Amino acid sequence: MTKKQPSKLGKKDSQLVIRINGKERDDFVSLCDDLDSSAARELRKYIRRFIAEHQSED
Repeated sequence: MTKKQPSKLGKKDSQLVIRINGKERDDFVSLCDDLDSSAARELRKYIRRFIAEHQSED
């Protein structure tokens, strides 16, 4: 039986470090938890949407 190789498309291989207010961070993480999501997932979603919206302006 052949094992499936994981796709490297969309592989997360980089980090973005930001500094924000601790209360805002805690509120954001808590809200993400309430929505059954993660802070990282929501930030990636925002970044993809931001890029898509602004690339069309070129």
